Amino acid sequence: MLRRKAYERLVAWKNQSKGQTSLLLEGARRVGKTTLVKQFAKEQYRSFIFIDFSLASRELIELFESQRGDVDSFLSYLSVYTGTTLYQRDSVIIFDEVQLYPKARGFLKHLVADGRYDYIATGSLISIKRNVESIVIPSEEESFELNPLDFEEFLEALEEHQLAQFLMESATTLKPIPDLIHRKAMRRFREYLLVGGMPQAVKAYVESQDFQEVDKIKRNILQLYRNDIARYAKGYESKVIAIFEEIPAQLSKGEKKFTLSSLGADARMRRYEDAFFWLDDAKIVNTCFNSTDPNVGLGLHKDRLTLKCYMSDTGLLITHAFSDQRTTEQNIYKRILFDKLSINEGMIAENAVAQALHASGHKLYFYSRSNRASREDSMEIDFLIVRESGQKPKISPLEVKSTKRYATTSLGKFKLKFGSRVGEEVVLHTANLLVEKNRIKLPLYLAAWL
Repeated sequence: MLRRKAYERLVAWKNQSKGQTSLLLEGARRVGKTTLVKQFAKEQYRSFIFIDFSLASRELIELFESQRGDVDSFLSYLSVYTGTTLYQRDSVIIFDEVQLYPKARGFLKHLVADGRYDYIATGSLISIKRNVESIVIPSEEESFELNPLDFEEFLEALEEHQLAQFLMESATTLKPIPDLIHRKAMRRFREYLLVGGMPQAVKAYVESQDFQEVDKIKRNILQLYRNDIARYAKGYESKVIAIFEEIPAQLSKGEKKFTLSSLGADARMRRYEDAFFWLDDAKIVNTCFNSTDPNVGLGLHKDRLTLKCYMSDTGLLITHAFSDQRTTEQNIYKRILFDKLSINEGMIAENAVAQALHASGHKLYFYSRSNRASREDSMEIDFLIVRESGQKPKISPLEVKSTKRYATTSLGKFKLKFGSRVGEEVVLHTANLLVEKNRIKLPLYLAAWL
């Protein structure tokens, strides 16, 4: 069983909520939501009922339809129907794939008010119009997102417990890492980039160490996403699939902003905005917006028309990039592993950092400005996050570098332009950890602890 840090969040919710709220666990398909909540229910409760709305019988749906006005009868009938004894304050009822029956999510308001049991719902595409228009979203609902495994969880899956602990401490103390450990960490990080964090792919790699086997799993997941788009993105499925298929090409550019003209000469954001939202809500992508006047409130100056679109899992991105072939050749995996493949590795590194920042709870922003009249006013900062600097929060500009030789011109321009708003500058690169005045240079693998 893979260790997921989200398990501790579930335990914290149980202990703090004490039945006063339900929990909504969101996440992409195949990210491990069902496995996690079942493990949690088995280990933390005396009994549980698991309802999968992708398999729910007509009789079960009729129970919801006919008994929603009578909580006592509903719970009594559900207990009999499933053959499960429910224990007050020691049982949990799970609604899996709740987006397939949104009325169950609305019913949670009344079940939570009853107070006898705990309730967890899981799902994806939770926020699209068709899944919220006919229900009142419970105010008693807490939610959080389950992401693909991060690098720390990947190391734990490989039983590299000491390495994971050492890197976490290094991210806190900012002490240089011995070269021997740095080389080992970089090699494990490259494995992580190739495998990704989808649980099925990680499990296969742990058991087989075979990239070809992992690649088959990732291709199946990508095809599942394509099928979901065709099935659920009704009315704009052609726009969603066009964006999805274009992601690797867009990220392989030097400037990774999504250029809509690549989809057609008449493509405009107002026609494609719902399609980007669909992919983001399905947790297939992580969307990063340009903050035009960056300050601590980065979202206050979000330009919705200027964005970058990263894959939510870097392992899936690599397989997606070679999806024009029936399989990704083993030789390609080896060349990426040993840093000898002549593709834009900046695409892979930047996507991995976006994935790590998103998993750490950061909303994704970047800064981009082009001024033909003044080169000094033209710059591109890969990511912006807010971090404590002294006793107040400030903006930290992040640059991602996939090679050992690079320039940081934009960081200097950014500091000059925004002055006191700017806190520590961060460079994520392939070399070792180094602190230089107000600039921190971190190995790429430490992005998981930012």
